[in-house]
Amino acid sequence: MKFSELFNLYKGIDLEINGLSTNSKTTKQGDLFICIKGVSVDRHDYIDEAINNGAVALVTAKDVDVNVPYIKVNNPNEILRDLYANFYGNPQDKLVMIGVTGTDGKTSTTSIIQELIGDDICGYIGTNGYACKKVKGETDNTTPGIESLYAILKEFYDADCKYVAMEASSEAFFYNRLKGICFDVGTITNVDSEHLNTHKTLENYIDCKKQLFRQSKLAILNSNDKYFDDFKNINGLTFTYGYKESDDLYIENYHVYPDKTIIEFVYDNKKYQIISPLLGQFNIENLAAALLTCLKLGFKMDELLKNLSKLNIDGRMTAINLGQDFYCLVDYAHTPNGLRKLFAFTNQLNVNKRIVVTGNAGQRDASKRKFVGELCVNNNDHVIFTYEDPRFEDPYNIINDLTELVKDKDNYEIIIDRHEAIEKAIMMANKNDLIMILGKGNEDYEEIKGEYIDFNDIDEAKKAIIKKLNI
Repeated sequence: MKFSELFNLYKGIDLEINGLSTNSKTTKQGDLFICIKGVSVDRHDYIDEAINNGAVALVTAKDVDVNVPYIKVNNPNEILRDLYANFYGNPQDKLVMIGVTGTDGKTSTTSIIQELIGDDICGYIGTNGYACKKVKGETDNTTPGIESLYAILKEFYDADCKYVAMEASSEAFFYNRLKGICFDVGTITNVDSEHLNTHKTLENYIDCKKQLFRQSKLAILNSNDKYFDDFKNINGLTFTYGYKESDDLYIENYHVYPDKTIIEFVYDNKKYQIISPLLGQFNIENLAAALLTCLKLGFKMDELLKNLSKLNIDGRMTAINLGQDFYCLVDYAHTPNGLRKLFAFTNQLNVNKRIVVTGNAGQRDASKRKFVGELCVNNNDHVIFTYEDPRFEDPYNIINDLTELVKDKDNYEIIIDRHEAIEKAIMMANKNDLIMILGKGNEDYEEIKGEYIDFNDIDEAKKAIIKKLNI
């Protein structure tokens, strides 16, 4: 793209811009370097490095003495989104944008939406990276930063996608990563206290979630959620799912089993009995949210249900069966709300002992840890507390927080090394026991003191089961 095409007010400079950059270290030949300012870093201080690495033009907030063209604006941060959107041809306006927010269930619901629509025409962006049938990659956050988001959307558009289902986190709205995007549908799963290290108060957290619906044409809401009333009047075109006959998609009945869930939905005065491979009541609500989202986009129930049997969300109630005589589940649940829903399901199952391996992430909201630990210990026969992305925190301090309310209990132990903790749980399992490995899902790393170490709970569980079975 020509420099003049990005800045209509700067006609006459037909310099070719090959890419945009806000990081001098990763700037490439032909890039436009944008001098944004962060909390502790001012990119103006790295102009020389950016030019040495190939920057051919700059966007600055002040006059600078350089030998490349630059344009001075009031605040480079404020025009960052427009620059990236324009550079990639505004792909967000050519795709049907579906945003999913909520404390728990964002990944599951967006993944279900993609599967129901079909990954040949629907892309996914979220915790598990970004993917459709033709492209796949990793993301820097649950909701990517502006520097990545529009490039990903352009990839989807070029891969013939027509729809994008993306996780719209509260932090993404807090940091203005989604500013200016008009969502065709905004969907919410649930709200519970989370990310207060960023938002400080629950009211601030909820307000960031509300922003999705301020930017959406349609709102899909969970009438069963305790904060439903906070969201119901934001957008005039609002539809609900839940357990009430007045809901647009009504969950009339359901039965849970260790390997399936049978659900009776009512939509448009017609009853549908569905056999879902997804386990747990929370996945019933996630499925309902996804179905109603797709229905309001114009899809027919019958065509959506054809894709239902294909649903498989790695790390979300992933059952591992290598022929052992006990059950093993890997799940991403790590918040009090997510754990309550998980244990409401597992406590209904006809199993012997329930054994949990879990931890809590470092440098995140520490106020919830004691409730996480209490829920795990009070709802299971044995708990092994271990590290889980401790980052720069001491894992022992994190576990001390987790056990604050259960010091008098004797049904837990501490094994810092997560590999050893998973193996110990598998080795102590007897016939008809249930092992639950929680917190990481299908993530393929552990973050420890600034390093990313290869690690995957599903793989670790399989290795331990193979070792136990001696196969």
